[in-house]
Amino acid sequence: MKEELVKFKVFDDNGKEVECEVLFTFDSDETGKSYMVYTDNSVDEDGNTRVYASIYDPNQDEIKLEPIETEKEWKIIETILKEVQEAAPNMETDGQE
Repeated sequence: MKEELVKFKVFDDNGKEVECEVLFTFDSDETGKSYMVYTDNSVDEDGNTRVYASIYDPNQDEIKLEPIETEKEWKIIETILKEVQEAAPNMETDGQE
């Protein structure tokens, strides 16, 4: 089973168009909001892929990203990211002989 990659474009601070790829989305019962975690596939000075998170409305046809507003929301997102990273090595080997 292969997931379809979802991509969208944004404009950076310099007005340059940047293509981003959605890594995953999730809803938080705690905040009542939907979140999108995505990357522009750029790499930081340590060689890590940059990952971003925003609030979004999954019921809208056009993606409109809103900034994360509270420290509590960032903690929820960080927890989810850690869970996804810990599961990732297992996902790569599942179903492969």
